[in-house]
Amino acid sequence: MPDRVLIIDDEENIRQMIRLTLEAAGYVVAEAEDGIEAFAILGGDPAWSVILLDQRMPLMEGTEVLRRLKVLAPSARVVMMTAFASVELAVDAMKLGATDFLRKPMTPEVVRNSVAAALKKKSASQTVEPQDSPHDHESLKTVTMNGFTILRESDVTRALLHQRNERRFLVRKPGGREQEVVVEISEEAFKSAEQASGGASMEKAFWTAQAETFLSDFIWNDGNVPPDGKLILKGIDPDVLTKLAQQKGKT
Repeated sequence: MPDRVLIIDDEENIRQMIRLTLEAAGYVVAEAEDGIEAFAILGGDPAWSVILLDQRMPLMEGTEVLRRLKVLAPSARVVMMTAFASVELAVDAMKLGATDFLRKPMTPEVVRNSVAAALKKKSASQTVEPQDSPHDHESLKTVTMNGFTILRESDVTRALLHQRNERRFLVRKPGGREQEVVVEISEEAFKSAEQASGGASMEKAFWTAQAETFLSDFIWNDGNVPPDGKLILKGIDPDVLTKLAQQKGKT
């Protein structure tokens, strides 16, 4: 029996694009223009495989709709969608039980990838544990965006060897295949961190976190992994440099 997908979005053209994309891929699709209409649909029939949920809608925002969906349709995988993208919002949605987070506008391929990845999830409620900061290394590596997941160390069956100037990550693609991605840390990045910290040498965990944030941002913005499996980190987030300088001032 085909998997069933419910689209909740107030923009009719977006719903139509997603419907046509998914119906062509063999899914059974229904639509709702807001949370209220979706609740009515789910109240009569909660058996939906995946729910694609827009964040910004009239009457009720997507995250509030998501809270209720986990009661009305607890077995459904929920994929959040938004044109107002941020990793912070993605992490918040994951904490509420979303399995993936899509950045609008998305291509038909990204839509298909995300639904395929969501169907492979064992449980929407097991994706993320609450963290103190959405940019913490531990929180970022549990987040699925555009159908791609940077795997936890415990999920990687082989050791990923890191050099001083690079970090290696294993990314699970929507179809389940895994690809190794190397993030090379440039000398410019090393120098900017050392200058901000007053010449102090950064710990390995610091550069691992910076590399993973960079990879997460790439997947978030491009909806894919780098074609050649390699990225070059040329600089550090100014906010991170500011924190390093502040820490230097306290020592």
